[in-house]
Amino acid sequence: MATTPLTQDSADRHRFRLRSIFPGDRRTAASSQPPLDRRELQALLVILALAAVLYTWGIGHGGVHPYYGAVVRSMAANWHAFFFGGLDPSGWITLDKIPGALWPQALSVKLFGPYDWAAALPQALEGVLAVWALHRIVRAWAGPLAGLLAALTLTLTPITVALNRHTIPDTLLVLLLVLAAGSLQKAVGTGRLLPLMVCGIWVGLAFQAKMLQAWLVLPVFAAVYQLAAPGSRLDRAWRLLAAGATALLVSCSWLLLVWATPEASRPYIDGTTNNNPFTLAFGYNGLSRFGNDPHALGAVAGTAASRTSGNTGWTMLVNDVVGPQIAWLLPLAVLALVLGLLWRTGQPRTDGLRAGYVLWGGWLAVHIVVFSTSNGNHGYYTAVLAPAVAALTGGGAALLWAEYRAGGSRRPALPAAVALTALWAAVIDGPHARFAPWLLPVVLMLGVCGAIGLWSSGPRSTRRALHSALAAGLASTLLAPAVWATSCLDPLYGGSPMSPLAGPVGPGYRALRHQHRAKPDALNTPSVRDTALLNYLTAHRSGEKYLLATQAAYGAEPLLRATSQPVLVMGGFTGLTPYPGAQQLSTVVSAHQLRYALLTTRRPRTPAVTWVKQHCTRIPPRAYGRVADGSFTLYDCAPGI
Repeated sequence: MATTPLTQDSADRHRFRLRSIFPGDRRTAASSQPPLDRRELQALLVILALAAVLYTWGIGHGGVHPYYGAVVRSMAANWHAFFFGGLDPSGWITLDKIPGALWPQALSVKLFGPYDWAAALPQALEGVLAVWALHRIVRAWAGPLAGLLAALTLTLTPITVALNRHTIPDTLLVLLLVLAAGSLQKAVGTGRLLPLMVCGIWVGLAFQAKMLQAWLVLPVFAAVYQLAAPGSRLDRAWRLLAAGATALLVSCSWLLLVWATPEASRPYIDGTTNNNPFTLAFGYNGLSRFGNDPHALGAVAGTAASRTSGNTGWTMLVNDVVGPQIAWLLPLAVLALVLGLLWRTGQPRTDGLRAGYVLWGGWLAVHIVVFSTSNGNHGYYTAVLAPAVAALTGGGAALLWAEYRAGGSRRPALPAAVALTALWAAVIDGPHARFAPWLLPVVLMLGVCGAIGLWSSGPRSTRRALHSALAAGLASTLLAPAVWATSCLDPLYGGSPMSPLAGPVGPGYRALRHQHRAKPDALNTPSVRDTALLNYLTAHRSGEKYLLATQAAYGAEPLLRATSQPVLVMGGFTGLTPYPGAQQLSTVVSAHQLRYALLTTRRPRTPAVTWVKQHCTRIPPRAYGRVADGSFTLYDCAPGI
C-alpha cells in the first residue's frame, strides 16, 4: 500500500501520515506531491531570505582563503590556468586539488573583478540552492512540515553559515550531493533509469568539487535503490551498474583529459612525485589520509597542518571545536532514525518512509565512520553532514508530531525528544559559557517548558496551550545553533579565512578579537610589506617571464592575489613537490625567464632551494621593505652578478 499525504484522517482517529516520494505504486514525483499552498510558500520564502542574508551579509569584508583566493585570481586571468587549475596565471604548477569547485569562483571574479565578495558570491548562491533543493526533497519524502523544518535546520547549521561565506570547495560538494539524493528519490519512486543516471552525473560532478569524498554516499545510494526500488533484483542490479559507470566516467573526466594532455602542454600536477592527476585525486587527497603511508600512489607528504589537525577519532564530532558547528541536533537526528526505522517494521520492501530514513541515516553514518578513522580533518569538513542531520530532524519532527497528535503509546516520544535536545545543548555549549552566557539558561528553560507542556497536554488542553508548548520546544531546539550561526555576521567570529568556523573557536578568533574590525578586501589589496616587495620587483625587472620564484605557495599567495603576473612556485602548496628540480630551475634562470627567488624558513629545503642559495645573491631585506627576521629572504639570480 502506498503511503498517503500528511493530512488528518478522521477514519483513523486523526492519525497523521507522512507521504513519500518512494511510493510502491510507481507514481511519478510530480503527481505524488501537491503544490505549495500560500502559507507554506510564504514560510519557504522567509527561510530562503534568511539563508541569503546569513550567507551574504558582509562577505566582502571577511577575507577569503589565501591559497584558494590566489588560485581563483590566477584562473580568472588565463583560460589555460582556468581549465587546469593553475596556481599562477602561467600554469607552471596546479593547485593541490581538482579545480572544479573553483571554476564558479573564477568566473565570478572574471565577471565582477578581483574582490573578496566576487570570489565568495558563488558559495553563497550554492548554499541557498542547497536549502531550496533539500526542502523539495524532504517535502516529497515526509511532507510539507518536514520540508520546512529541514530547510530551516540546514539554514541555521553553524558550519553551513560559516562555510558558505568563504571560498572553500565543500559548499559545492554539499549542493551536488543533495541534488544527487533528489534524483535517487525519483529513480526509486518511478522505477525509471533516467533519474538514476542523473544521480550518477551529480555524484560525478561532486567528485570534481571534492574528489573521493563525493563517493562516500555511493554505497548508501546503492543500498537504498536495491532495498526500495521496484522491479526484480536483477533489473535493479544492472541499473545500478549503469548509473555507477556514469558516475565513474563523469568523476574521472577531468583526470582523463589532463592525463591525456602532453606534460609539456599543461602544468605540473601538485602533490605528486609522478605528475599524474590520478595520484593527486586518489593518493595525495585520498589514501594518504588513511593509515601511515603519506606517499600513497606516489603522493608527496602533506603539511603538518593538513595531516595532523587533531580532529579525528570517535569523539571528533562532539569536541569543543567541531561540536558547536554541527552536533546540536545530532541526538535528535539519531532518535528520528531509530524510531523511523522501528515504527516502519513490517512495511513492504518498497516502503518510502523507511527508504528515506535509510538514505539520510546511511549518509550520516558513513561520514561519521570515515571522519573518525581518517586524519587531518578540518572542522568545516563536517558541513557535508548538515543535509543528513537536517533531513532527519525535519522528517523526525514531523513524524513525532504526527504520532503525538494521534495519541497512543508513541505520544511521549515528542516531549522526550525536546528534553533530550535541550540537555544535549548543555553538553555542547558548556565549554563556551562565556560566549552568549544567557544562551544555555534560556535553552534549558524553553526545553523544560516545552517538554512539560507537551507531556501534560490532554483532551482538555486549549489549542493555545498546545501551540505554546510546541513553540517553546521548537525554540529550544533551534535557538543554540541559530545563535552560533548568526555569530558569523560579526567579524570577531566566523573563524579565519583558512578555517571558517562559527563562534569563539578556531585559530582566527584570538587574532581578530584584538582588531575589533573587519579585514580589508584582501583578494586584490596587498599588505604594506607586499606592496614594497612588488614595487621593488617591478622596478628591477628586465623582461623576465616570471615575477619571481617562491619556496612553496606560502610566499606566493599574497602576491598572486595582488597581481596577475606569473609567479614560479617551487614545490607547490607544501614545498615538497619535486618540481622544479635544480636543473630545471637553472635552465629557466639561464633563459632569462626568472631573476628573483623568495625563500622562507617555514618550508622544507629542496634541491631547487639549495640551488638558489648556492648560485644567487642575497638582497638586504631593507631594500624591499622587509624586516631582517629570517622569515623571508629575497635572492637575485641574474647571471653574472
